[in-house]
Amino acid sequence: MLGALITSKTRLKLLIKFFVSASNRGYLRGIAEEFDESTNAIRKELNQLTEAGFLLREQNQKKVNYKANIRHPLFAPVQKLIHSFLGIEQAIDQVMARAGGVEQVILRGDYARGIEADQMQVSVVGENLDVAYLLRVADKTAELIGKKVEMSFDKPQQEPCIIIYQKEGSG
Repeated sequence: MLGALITSKTRLKLLIKFFVSASNRGYLRGIAEEFDESTNAIRKELNQLTEAGFLLREQNQKKVNYKANIRHPLFAPVQKLIHSFLGIEQAIDQVMARAGGVEQVILRGDYARGIEADQMQVSVVGENLDVAYLLRVADKTAELIGKKVEMSFDKPQQEPCIIIYQKEGSG
């Protein structure tokens, strides 16, 4: 759906990364490794999104970090579009309140690569999680979005991923 509107897969991945959660940040080489793409392709899209005002650049010692510009007039609509695309818009607040000690919710697999698929892979990381509740939420979400939701409860290892939610102070 969103792939038809945003034809650059790299741009779509960047929008997902930075707009799914305003706390997400990244730097050129780290993003290139995360997306398994060339630094030139990432640099081009970062520059265009920065020039358009969607991203902010921050010099941090030797690295230039990027983050979403939450003051951009289109920040909220773009974030809502990304949340709708991922099918998470309806669930996040309710889930966080009832799921236990959630520290991170991480999108994995094809969606983390910016590729629409029939299956969404999500990892929930935390302590004293209500696993039964989270599995029920995954089933309900799957019905709502018409896609299978695969849930795991460990931090992904060496796989493209995007942090959808991070509890303040954890990380």
